[in-house]
Amino acid sequence: MIAIPFLSKRHPSFQGGVHPDPQKELTEHKPIEFLPVPQELIVPVQQHLGRPGKNVLNHNKTPLIAGELIAEPQGVVSAAIHTPVSGSSGLCSHVTLPNGIHVEAVAVQSNAENLQGRALFDELLGGEWPKSDFERFVRREEIPELVRKAGIVGQGGATFPTAVKLTPNPQKPCDLLLLNGAECEPYLTADHRLMIEAPDAIVCGALIAALSAGCKRIVLGIEDNKPEALHSMQRACSGTPIEIVQVRAKYPQGGEKHLIRVIFHRVVPTCALPLDVGVVVLNVATAAMVAAAVIRKKPLTHRVMTVSGHGVVTPKNVFAPVGVSHRRLIDFCGGLTPDAARVISGGPMMGFAVGDLDSPVTKGTSGITVLTKSDLLHQRQTACIRCGRCIEVCPLHLMPQKIGLAARNRAWDLAQSFQAQACIECGCCAYSCPAALPLVQLIRLAKAALRARSTK
Repeated sequence: MIAIPFLSKRHPSFQGGVHPDPQKELTEHKPIEFLPVPQELIVPVQQHLGRPGKNVLNHNKTPLIAGELIAEPQGVVSAAIHTPVSGSSGLCSHVTLPNGIHVEAVAVQSNAENLQGRALFDELLGGEWPKSDFERFVRREEIPELVRKAGIVGQGGATFPTAVKLTPNPQKPCDLLLLNGAECEPYLTADHRLMIEAPDAIVCGALIAALSAGCKRIVLGIEDNKPEALHSMQRACSGTPIEIVQVRAKYPQGGEKHLIRVIFHRVVPTCALPLDVGVVVLNVATAAMVAAAVIRKKPLTHRVMTVSGHGVVTPKNVFAPVGVSHRRLIDFCGGLTPDAARVISGGPMMGFAVGDLDSPVTKGTSGITVLTKSDLLHQRQTACIRCGRCIEVCPLHLMPQKIGLAARNRAWDLAQSFQAQACIECGCCAYSCPAALPLVQLIRLAKAALRARSTK
């Protein structure tokens, strides 16, 4: 019998949240497949929170080797960008990402000298990984810089540069590392499959991250609707100090503030970070890439994404390079069904509708969700009926309808007074609204206006 680390009783959930149809069955049992090397990639120099990277290529037709730096970070909150494939650089241009950000991008034409498929996946994340004696590979103080040079950012969607989290701060010491394996958004199963197919890389990365940040305790939080992933992680964590906590499946359980409160009973203040309460949070995919960066000196150029929904012919979990188009990934999954109506970059709750299928995926793209016409059937938008459901389900106890009303009237001071900037855009309010109000879009508008005003 395998000795497993501590597995707590099921924790109570947080207040608020919703229970949308998970739709995980479309891909949760499907092994990761590998996208053939595309002929061309469009690689944005900003795929992260913070300042964009600075293009370091001198001219068109620059020869490139897979993993070579093409944009260097500018400042602390920024990230390096590397070419995912060997080949040559094309013309630099600008591209609009699904979230509306217009950024510089580098075209990269691939050549025939690229490792691909299972061999590439194994080189990055497969095989054996150390679980102790990391001093054989790296000094503790070198870890943040290796992670920074590799361009590692949060894989859960926030894309915060990971090196910042792993750099010890005497003013804000951290004693806890939370490994986030909740993956609560409907349809998405990329983290689920990674926990099944590359658990040792995740464990290695978590141990390295804890060593770097000075965390004394490591806990993996995983929802109770992922038994196969749970058993896989139990085996991988055996013999390590990593504890496993099973939490209830509920949306947005994977939000870091909620998971911290449920597992550690620490409250992250409004507009504060987990680091402010002594917690480092890493998504499981991020932890795996930390291991690849530190042990194998590999940058973040590829990731696992879920392409799912009833509007795609064959839903899959796909290992693919950043910079590949949404169209190419959908085609790899058989294309769109005749009744496909909307393509979303990410999941249906927090993702962004894709206006141009040729736009590239980035380091933060966890998946692509394709909805059908029947999925989009909903009641006509009406005036707010003051039912309070959006307040009831908001996991941060905000007043979404008040923020939305302020945004519609461009009353930015009022939106700020209702703490619009604290919203995590989880979509629970819009999901529950009987008036079908676009609350998330209105709140995003308010947040963008407040950010723009603060930079003037």
